[in-house]
Amino acid sequence: MAKAPEQTIYVLNGPNLNLLGTREPETYGHATLADVEKLCTETAAQFGLRADCRQSNHEGELVDFIHEAHAKKAVGIVINAGAYSHTSIALHDALVAVKIPAVEVHVSNIHARESFRHHSFTAVAAFASLCGFGIEGYRLAINGLAARIGAKVKA
Repeated sequence: MAKAPEQTIYVLNGPNLNLLGTREPETYGHATLADVEKLCTETAAQFGLRADCRQSNHEGELVDFIHEAHAKKAVGIVINAGAYSHTSIALHDALVAVKIPAVEVHVSNIHARESFRHHSFTAVAAFASLCGFGIEGYRLAINGLAARIGAKVKA
């Protein structure tokens, strides 16, 4: 009997997240984007899922990634749109359009920061939002997404 293909979740990171580990470590910590991607890959694998990790500083490219997730029948999206969370109706609309379960993640607690960060367009399009857990928020997001889609921990 052939093994079923792994289901894929997209892990999308927006502007300046390529600078994790060096950008404002007092706010974002010392973990790098490579650390985030490793954590996501390992966490997803526990559920028999594959994490397709992407980062872009360009809003339109993030929209294209969301469309691609739909075209390739991804089962979920974890998104840290960075500053675009607070400004991008386009990302909101793309998430709503594809109807893929999505979780928003922020490394820092956006509600304890500047007031312009308190509203998130991407959070409105997601079924859950996590902030302030550092990169551990990605693990929590994947665990929550797995529960939402009915994926169980593999032995």
